[in-house]
Amino acid sequence: MNKLSITTEWDKVFPLSDKVTHKKVTFETQYGFTLVGDLYTPIALRESEKCPAIAVSGPFGATKEQSSGLYAMHMAERGFVALAFDPSFTGESSGEPRRTASPDINTEDFMAAVDFLSKQPNVDANRIGIIGICGWGGIALNAAALDTRIKATVVSTMYDMTRVSGNGYFDSQDNDEARFEARQAIAQQRTKDPSAMAGGVIDPLPQDAPQFVKDYHDYYKTKRGYHSRSGNSNDGWRVIGTEAFANTRFLYYINEIRSAVLIMHGEKAHSRYFGEAAYHYMVDGKADGYKTVVSPNPVPENKELLIIPDATHCDLYDGGFTGAAGEGEPKNLIPWDKLAEFFCRHLKI
Repeated sequence: MNKLSITTEWDKVFPLSDKVTHKKVTFETQYGFTLVGDLYTPIALRESEKCPAIAVSGPFGATKEQSSGLYAMHMAERGFVALAFDPSFTGESSGEPRRTASPDINTEDFMAAVDFLSKQPNVDANRIGIIGICGWGGIALNAAALDTRIKATVVSTMYDMTRVSGNGYFDSQDNDEARFEARQAIAQQRTKDPSAMAGGVIDPLPQDAPQFVKDYHDYYKTKRGYHSRSGNSNDGWRVIGTEAFANTRFLYYINEIRSAVLIMHGEKAHSRYFGEAAYHYMVDGKADGYKTVVSPNPVPENKELLIIPDATHCDLYDGGFTGAAGEGEPKNLIPWDKLAEFFCRHLKI
C-alpha cells in the first residue's frame, strides 16, 4: 500500500469558521484501507462534555475539501462533532487503483466513520448520525439500513448510484437489452484497458449541454468548487470503476430503517426523482423497481421529505449563487438550522 500523502494546510473551497476547531484524522476500515478525514469540533464544547456526532461524505467523485467539509463545519458550528471524510480510493484516503468504487467497501466507509466517532472522548457513542450528499445519499441510506448505531440520517440532493448505473438516467435504459449492451461495453473495456479514466465534468461545455451538466461545471470546474484532488474536477473515475453498482441495489432494505431519516432535495433538481422514490419506498414499504408507489398508510413521524423551493441539484452542494461560477450573491438555500434541529430532535439533545 502506498504511503499516504496528507496535507497540513487549509486547502478547502470554503473559509474556516471561527466557531470551530479543525484537525486532520485517520481511521481504518475492516478492509484494511486508511481513510483520511477532517474533524470539526465546536469551540464552545467543554473538555469533559460528550456530545452528538455526525459523519459526512459526498458528493460521489468529490473530496472532503468540497461540499462534505462545508456540511461538517456548519454542523460543528451548531454543536456537533462532525467528521468529513474521503472514501476509499479517493482524495487523501488509501486504496488502489484510484477513483474506483465498490458497493460494500463504500458502505463500510460510512460504518468505519461511525466506529471512529464512537471512540472519541468527546462523543456520545449512542448519538451518532450521518449525512450523505449526492451519490453518497444512497450509500448513506444503505449504511443506515445495515448499522443500527446510526440514529439519524440526512441525505441531500441524493443520487441512487445503483439505480442510475443499472437503469440509466430517468430509467431510460431500464430493460434487459440496454443492460446487456452496457455490460458488453464494460467487458470490452476491461479487456482493452481496465485502467482507463472516464473523465470528470466535461470541459469545455458544448452549447447543447443539459442544464444539470452546466450546473456541475459551474461547481466543479470553477473557483466555486474546483479542487485538485477531486475526481469530478479533473479526470473523473475509472471507466469500469462503478461496474458492480449496476448489479446492486442500495435501497432494497431501506423500508426497514427504524431510525430517523430526512431526505432533502431541490425543487428543480434533475435528481429529485431519486429522493422522492426512496422516501416513498421507505415510508410505504412498497416500490416497483424503486418507482414511487404511494400508499395511504400514515407516514412515520421520524421520516421526512424536504423539497427546497427553486433549488437545483448543485445548489445544495454549497447553498448556490445568483451568478455563474460562484459569482453574485449567495442564495443560502441549504437550511442549516433545519438540519441541526432534525439531528437535535433525533439524537435526543
